[in-house]
Amino acid sequence: MKNIIKILVVILVIILILLFIYKFFNIENKILIYLYPKKYEKYVYLYSKELNIDPMITFAIIKTESNFKENTISKSGAIGLMQLMESTAKEQANKLNIEYSKEMLYSPENNIKLGLYYFNTLLSYFNNNYTLAFVAYNAGIGNTKKWISEGILTEEGEGTQNIPYLETNMYVRKVIRNYKIYKDLYVNENY
Repeated sequence: MKNIIKILVVILVIILILLFIYKFFNIENKILIYLYPKKYEKYVYLYSKELNIDPMITFAIIKTESNFKENTISKSGAIGLMQLMESTAKEQANKLNIEYSKEMLYSPENNIKLGLYYFNTLLSYFNNNYTLAFVAYNAGIGNTKKWISEGILTEEGEGTQNIPYLETNMYVRKVIRNYKIYKDLYVNENY
């Protein structure tokens, strides 16, 4: 019986020490900062500010789209950090009077710039409704408009849980979740 009590006391002391270390060294935040980095922040802040978009939204989109892997190519052919289709990137480059080449999509600066300009186009189209812009970024304007007209989504962006494309349904949830994490994690930063 005395041995069992000694073992329980030792286990309790170890648990208390671990809790103290966890809280004292703020391990949770260090893990979250590792999992939710702010890579390419120079370009994220530059173009987010230029377009008046919260940079934490930009980080959330990049985290969701490519997990900050600049050379990622999706099954559908979307390229780079913000997973741009060539046609979309070409359209944005033309609007910005930038000479387009496929290789530019592998450049973090160009990909972020073109991706944010496209996202800003979606925001304008959907009256600054971020949720609808997220839906359209993943599924296209046509599908988003169709889902609104069918009553699956509202013009206020409600009903995302009803989106019939599982990928888009999950995408919107991930972007919103990632945005909340970025916002909470980097709450004291001025940008």
